Amino acid sequence: MLTDVDVLNLKNVSFSWTPGKRVLDQCNFSISHPGFWMLVGSNGSGKSTLFRLISGVIKPQEGSLFCSYKPALMFQNPDHQLLLPSCGSDLMLSAPQGLSASDLRKNIDYALSQVGLAGMFTRPIHTLSGGQKQRLALAGALVSNSNLFLLDEPTALLDPNSQKAILELVQDLTRRRNNPITALWITHRLEELRYSDGGAVMKSGQVGKWNSWQELTNKLN
Repeated sequence: MLTDVDVLNLKNVSFSWTPGKRVLDQCNFSISHPGFWMLVGSNGSGKSTLFRLISGVIKPQEGSLFCSYKPALMFQNPDHQLLLPSCGSDLMLSAPQGLSASDLRKNIDYALSQVGLAGMFTRPIHTLSGGQKQRLALAGALVSNSNLFLLDEPTALLDPNSQKAILELVQDLTRRRNNPITALWITHRLEELRYSDGGAVMKSGQVGKWNSWQELTNKLN
């Protein structure tokens, strides 16, 4: 039974890209409270399709999906979602309609400060490192007022230091005092699980039970 605090609930959800071959197969999956959650699974297990369903890009062909939060989908390669030449101009695309110019600038400056890019409103995006581009993508989700971040292997193209920095940033955003976000993160790196509040394995279009990162790491090693 759903409650007011449920973030996300999928019940018997199935989806096929081609007839007769289910990518999601009677998938049951829920997040009952905010936090930093991770999914582990091999290629073809259905993780990316699951994210597209949660974000509303596609709809379940069977079953039901409930999401009480506003989702934002973030890709492995931030270049696929950064469209304009400067940090500030790109974030304007994500901002809600109807804000005054001063409120818009305040919101963007605040989001940049939250992700460690304070003072970079006019900074050309092509001069940013890969890690900074991922931070900017996170800022875009914040500016849009999204509070469920769907992160599809966001550290895959980053060096180890940048990987750690992005993990710590997302962890901080899920634990901040005011308006903490909920993050659902796809990973192939078991060492990333230690940053999470829990993890689950996705296999053959289904999501397993939530485990602590220690329990899941032990099961998978």
